[in-house]
Amino acid sequence: MPKLSPTMEEGQISRWVKNEGDSFDANETLAEVDTDKATMEMTALHGGTLLKILKGAGDTAALGEAIAITGNKGEDISALLTEIGTAKPPAAANAANGNGKSAEAPVAKAAPSVAAPAIPQSEIRIPQSDGRMLVSPIAARMAAENGLDLKAISGSGPNGRIIKRDIEQALAGGGTIVTKAAAPSFTPSTVVGASAFREEPTSQMRRVIASRLAESIGPIPTFYLTREIEMDNVLSLRKAINASLSDDQKVSVNDILVKAVAMALQKHPFVNASYQDRAIRFYEQADIGVAVAIDEGLITPVVRGANLKGFVEIGQEVRSLAARARDKKLQPEEYTGATFSISNLGMFGIKEFTAIINPPEAGILAVGAATQTPVVRDGQIVVRSIMNITMSCDHRVIDGATGAKFLDTLTKMLEQPAMMLA
Repeated sequence: MPKLSPTMEEGQISRWVKNEGDSFDANETLAEVDTDKATMEMTALHGGTLLKILKGAGDTAALGEAIAITGNKGEDISALLTEIGTAKPPAAANAANGNGKSAEAPVAKAAPSVAAPAIPQSEIRIPQSDGRMLVSPIAARMAAENGLDLKAISGSGPNGRIIKRDIEQALAGGGTIVTKAAAPSFTPSTVVGASAFREEPTSQMRRVIASRLAESIGPIPTFYLTREIEMDNVLSLRKAINASLSDDQKVSVNDILVKAVAMALQKHPFVNASYQDRAIRFYEQADIGVAVAIDEGLITPVVRGANLKGFVEIGQEVRSLAARARDKKLQPEEYTGATFSISNLGMFGIKEFTAIINPPEAGILAVGAATQTPVVRDGQIVVRSIMNITMSCDHRVIDGATGAKFLDTLTKMLEQPAMMLA
């Protein structure tokens, strides 16, 4: 069993794409595996024949545990079956090398190899008028880079899936060229990968504070700050924006909140940071994790560089990430590496709550519902849409005043959205 996600400790076989006795080429999908976060494809690192399936659909295996045997067609595997039956599962470290890429699983000498760990890939489904086209990520990327029309290519993978080999054959045979592959309905900003960062040495005072707080409170010394925010101007802004947008582009209050949080983080670097024992890591961009509830629990897809994106683009991206999260099709880089997170339960009628920090982030914002509330303004009782927010803060990085100033900036940006541009 290969390591298909950063936090994976075991995997459950969802289904075998190949059957016993089937031959396969390098990069072909052998099986689909349910990890702790998503359903991933297990692809072969080299060609061969699937001689024996040791773990069937629905079975769970620890990292490095044998799940199948591959080798040459007709090869005698009796000795290896005996060895696997008496051996303990290898350590998880054997399933991947130091840079996180798949590596060969340990095998017996002069014997067929245990199925090699896979390169995690999700299946890309491109909508067509008569159904859905299945395309592997590497094939989709190669087609886009070379201007190939995927509709003119026949897939040789499982269920007609277009794989790398099909693209290579199309390129060799002069496949149909298009100007470019169909673009998404929004234009992504030029943000590639996780945010760059800088580190500054931790002061001795900060180390002592971190050590003492950790000893007295726990691994992450946490405190909470709560604010009330008038959301009337945000609601008016959303209504004005959506009046000129199509239904699939309309923005939500949460999309505006993501943008406001990202802009506020730019003004308060200690909140957009993480504690690294002897250093505090400051992130240049605001990569916002947006908590999404799925059947099995909670996952936090990441909007990269949210400070550089507009409301519409953030909304499109959040909807796309959330949909793939519910389908368990997110790649690890899409749900790890956030610099700050938002958990919004307002749509469920929750007025106020506290959220648990997702390490190594220094904070998370818990957002409640905006409700019509009577308040006193200039000596008069008026009705305003009031939203409660609570920030959980890692005290090793964020002090009380630091967190309070961040929430003050965020409050001003939401109560007067033009402040996001200031």
